[in-house]
Amino acid sequence: AWTGSSATPFSDFIYFKIMDFKIEQFFYTYGGVKMYAVIKTGGKQYKVAVGEVLKVEKLNAEVNESVELTEVLLVSNNGEISIGTPIVNGAKVVATVVAQVKGDKVVNFKYKPKTGYHRKKGHRQLLTEIKIESING
Repeated sequence: AWTGSSATPFSDFIYFKIMDFKIEQFFYTYGGVKMYAVIKTGGKQYKVAVGEVLKVEKLNAEVNESVELTEVLLVSNNGEISIGTPIVNGAKVVATVVAQVKGDKVVNFKYKPKTGYHRKKGHRQLLTEIKIESING
């Protein structure tokens, strides 16, 4: 659809094609076509969809082991939204452990002037990388 704002209709066409692609990509990622859920693990909440890979707080599981996450706060399936109070009954998310990793280093540095007081500590949080296999609920 040429709006007449640019010199050629072709540049508008390219812009609209890119925007259509971005909107379509967003729609298929989190839209009504694909099922998604909000889960709680490690004191944090994550919005997940099937096939996503994400890092969560450390889970006690081996690599390539299947894990069931039962603290599901919300499930959306083709626009039908089920909200739990606080969790959705009978809903679970099945994930596979991809790797056990460490997060980025966080440096804690304390300094007090004129006293020679310096303390430097480093910390790397243990994380589990999981891939979402299925959402049941």
